[in-house]
Amino acid sequence: MARWVLPEVDAGAVDALRSGLGITAVAARVLCARGLDEPGRARRFLQPSLEDLHDPLLLAGMDAAAARLRRAAAAREKVLVYGDYDVDGTTSIVILTKAIELAGGVAEWHVPHRLKDGYGMRPEVVEKAAAEGVGLIVSVDTGIRAAEVVRRANELGIDVIVTDHHLPESELPPALAVLNPNRADCGYPDKNLCGAGVAFKLVQALLGSLGWPAEKLRRVIESFLKLVAIGTVADVVPLTGENRVIVKQGLDGLRSVRNPGLRAILDVAGFTGETVPSARQVAFQIAPRLNAAGRMDTAVAVVELFRTGDAARARELARQLHDHNTERQQVEAEIRDICAQTEVRGGDAALVFCGENWHRGVLGIVASRMVERFHRPAFVLSTSSEDGMAYGSGRSIPAFHLLEALEAMPDLFVKFGGHAHAAGVTLEAPRVEEFRCRFNAYAAARLTAEDFIPRLEVDAVTELCEIGAESASDVFALAPFGCGNPAPLFAALDAEVAGVAPLGEKHLKVMVRQNGRTLALKAWNFAGRAGELAPGSRVDVAFTLEEDAWSAARGYPGWAAVLREVRAR
Repeated sequence: MARWVLPEVDAGAVDALRSGLGITAVAARVLCARGLDEPGRARRFLQPSLEDLHDPLLLAGMDAAAARLRRAAAAREKVLVYGDYDVDGTTSIVILTKAIELAGGVAEWHVPHRLKDGYGMRPEVVEKAAAEGVGLIVSVDTGIRAAEVVRRANELGIDVIVTDHHLPESELPPALAVLNPNRADCGYPDKNLCGAGVAFKLVQALLGSLGWPAEKLRRVIESFLKLVAIGTVADVVPLTGENRVIVKQGLDGLRSVRNPGLRAILDVAGFTGETVPSARQVAFQIAPRLNAAGRMDTAVAVVELFRTGDAARARELARQLHDHNTERQQVEAEIRDICAQTEVRGGDAALVFCGENWHRGVLGIVASRMVERFHRPAFVLSTSSEDGMAYGSGRSIPAFHLLEALEAMPDLFVKFGGHAHAAGVTLEAPRVEEFRCRFNAYAAARLTAEDFIPRLEVDAVTELCEIGAESASDVFALAPFGCGNPAPLFAALDAEVAGVAPLGEKHLKVMVRQNGRTLALKAWNFAGRAGELAPGSRVDVAFTLEEDAWSAARGYPGWAAVLREVRAR
């Protein structure tokens, strides 16, 4: 059972936001709970604009990087953009290659194969690039721990610009420039950019140095933000600060889409015409289709999708990605079910699941599901009968830093990397059990029993009479919702269950009443908990508010309340 955490309310700050911004108390309480209790700061949060983007030259190394890329474009020197196979990496490839071409340059690109090449830069790719006359390599969403590969490029006379957001080692790779807001010596104001965000800052600096008219520059920057927004949401970085500006502006830009590939993937995901996806819909309907290519086969199709000018080819590629995603869902479900049936002992502080020849493309997703199920750090590994190695991905809970755990036992791994809540490892298969024991022991020494209890973080306690169309509209203005800015969670305390009705086999419609106001709650997957919702019982309910386009299109209210948790009084 989750532990409910109710916010402390500063009534004066709530009143100041209500009067200063002209918003309802419901939204004002949420803003205060999230530290946005000053009207000016709250207004900037609610109305992010392009002017709120930071100067790209604030990134350490940006002067040198932009100058070198501008020289390469002017001389039509061959540039290789070296990316990663996830959505963050592929969108980074697309925006940077297109920017180089807009600057008059020549850009080629490389995306590794997850299963054949693994994560990160490889020397043979650099050697092939040298043989083909490439003079500059720009990494995107990768490279921060590729010192040996960068060194090899230097030996071959190739300059390297590294753009990445993953945590660096104590020494940076010996590149001409390293763009990473997480460099210890980088004073960039926002450390939470994803790979596409860092690549976008390089695009800003490059195009901004070409002397274009301000209106042209703004129009092109806005067009890039559509893909940067998708990469940002897909990489699950906090949607605060500069990321909020990127995603808010980028999603708004999806009202008008000219890129054939972007139009095709939106269509296949169900967003036809001018229907604009929310950040949540990007995360659950668009990103999985783009990620599936790299998980199940090769991500080359994703880059081609966004670079093609042929609408028919774009539709064909989008359909391929859709089919890959269907296959991914089936494979993931099989592995997830096996892991879920594994016995987890009460004393286990961290978990390692392992199977022979499991599809490596879905291990990270399954690890996420195991963390949700058991609320413990978890790795899911697959041993290979071909090379005797184990490959896998891990995910974590808020209280546990995965990369620090791996850095405490580096002798176990052939390769590892990642950050606080997601990481990947390669190790010899016979050492999996040793990894399981050492990982568990490391976690047990640092986590407490309380860390294993999920927290239900309530943003605002509200009376049911305060919930209506106006307050819902104010809440939706806090979007885009996602990591770092979740959809607000509300609690109504000491309400009466006024009625319960089934919605299909698994779901319920729950009516709750408080001080004369009755509110209908959609209760997804609550059918098995109907006994906790007996009519007449007194309960606390935690719920979110969601936009409901289906109802709005039929003349009903365009919002709905969704039950998230209930507890007896």
